[in-house]
Amino acid sequence: MNLIKIGCFVFGVTALLSSCKSNVKIEDEKTIDVLLQHRYTKLLEYPIDSLSFPRSMTVKTGNIEKVPSSDWTSGFFVGNLWQLHKLTGNAAYKERAEKWNAFIEKEKFNDKTHDIGFKVFSSFGQGLTVEDDNQDYKNIIVQSAKTLSTRFNTTVGAIRSWDFNKDVWEFPVIIDNMLNLELLFEATKISGDSTYHNIAVQHANTTLKNHFRKDNSTYHVVVYDTITGKPKDKVTHQGFNNESSWARGQAWAIYGYTMGYRYTKDKAYLNQAEATANFFINHKNLPEDGIPYWDFNDPSIPNAPRDVSAATVVASAFIELYGFTKDDKYLNYSKKVLNSLNSSTYILSSEVNGPFILDHSTGNWPKNDEIDAPIVYADYYYLEAILRMKAL
Repeated sequence: MNLIKIGCFVFGVTALLSSCKSNVKIEDEKTIDVLLQHRYTKLLEYPIDSLSFPRSMTVKTGNIEKVPSSDWTSGFFVGNLWQLHKLTGNAAYKERAEKWNAFIEKEKFNDKTHDIGFKVFSSFGQGLTVEDDNQDYKNIIVQSAKTLSTRFNTTVGAIRSWDFNKDVWEFPVIIDNMLNLELLFEATKISGDSTYHNIAVQHANTTLKNHFRKDNSTYHVVVYDTITGKPKDKVTHQGFNNESSWARGQAWAIYGYTMGYRYTKDKAYLNQAEATANFFINHKNLPEDGIPYWDFNDPSIPNAPRDVSAATVVASAFIELYGFTKDDKYLNYSKKVLNSLNSSTYILSSEVNGPFILDHSTGNWPKNDEIDAPIVYADYYYLEAILRMKAL
């Protein structure tokens, strides 16, 4: 693999050079590069099966959690293959991605989920960055946006998130849903139909108004009254408690409003992205290596599980945020995170046989699900951060 030197970074994708300031131990870059190449190859070796998209794994047992295309995480594995093709130039990743893509296409009609954006845009959207004239991919993205739009409620001014727990949550909207808006923004660019863009803006505005606390941290879920359109409850379903700051929730907020600013140039979005970013990086409980605990308010800190996925989402978002603000603190955080992750502490051992790159993410702590584990979306945003850093 060819190494591409950018600033302090050496990508193949590997370690920071010793000239970079960091308190994290820097390992031999050739050793890390070999380890990463081994991990990347594991994605090619994973058997193609329409019902077995890899979501996470238990390292000790080697058990891989496999899901169908309907799962919200299904598109990330395909996106990882597309991104590895862009990163390495190896056509084998592209060929593999195309085969996996075919299993996701039917999700363009799945109106039972708000996560059609995660599924379709992380797969076909990534594919379109490689094959920008692929009309089939464009059509799939537009149809997916049309399907997602059916979940929009004009009274609330937002897209409904979950359908479960209806007896308690009349109309729930989760902060994660901000990332599904990219599908809508892109659908308008492709089709020229402003409907999708307008729905995305209304959703982002409603979330901006109701999801954030005074300290600019975010709730996970806001439940709305469909008659009045007003919030009736605010909870943090996947956090330590309702008033805690769930790390990945903060990450979704930062990423979502940075991305929203890209499409709208609404300064309010940029301001919120920065405000929540500052809450995140200045928090007293953020570890020195930049990899957050799963929830900033877990009382067991420093013995609480980390969440690499939250770190990679923020690292990727911060590179884009730096592009808008030219504030070095965002770029420096991304560099620190990538430096931390490019080590044997976080990269899966070559002895682990699974289609994942990074360890130590936390999925759903309250349900004791996917704790301190490799999770596919952590890899996705890690690779995206590397590609964004390279683009600088």
